[in-house]
Amino acid sequence: MASSSSYNPPCAACKFLRRKCIPGCVFSPYFPPEEPQKFANVHKIFGASNVAKLLNELLPHQRDDAVNSLAYEAEARVRDPVYGCIGAITFLQRQVDRLQKELDAANADLIRFACSDVSSLQAAQPRPPQEAAGVRNAGFGGGGGGGRFYQTGGVQISYDVPWNDIYNSHGGGMDGSN
Repeated sequence: MASSSSYNPPCAACKFLRRKCIPGCVFSPYFPPEEPQKFANVHKIFGASNVAKLLNELLPHQRDDAVNSLAYEAEARVRDPVYGCIGAITFLQRQVDRLQKELDAANADLIRFACSDVSSLQAAQPRPPQEAAGVRNAGFGGGGGGGRFYQTGGVQISYDVPWNDIYNSHGGGMDGSN
């Protein structure tokens, strides 16, 4: 004689504990039969009766998060019996600190390279004295139009202008004199 009722496999907790899984089983919604290791770890670390007490004390909407936390901590304790999830958190925190230091060093390098590029560009292409505020002509080079030195806050910058060779090769300076 065949039974007309459908067969519900026992939850992982009842199967592990070798007991009949009743319809109101507190473990059933959180430990499906497809995940037997999840309950095995939780039982090994916390004990089935402690987990059942905890789940019965919680509101139904809080139980799923509690079981996930217990399962995570239990798996971490199985992997690292001394530190558990604190060991994983500490490892990740150290990794974050190391990566932050690397990022800070890379940013410092970027700033240093950017500043050296800007200063090298300024040295290569200074502005004429009438356009540069606070720059005075030191008067070197005569009327040739190039090779002048300008002082900016104690730093001497020299540059050559492209027309310097043209005027000097024809025997005349920028002022038209020989």
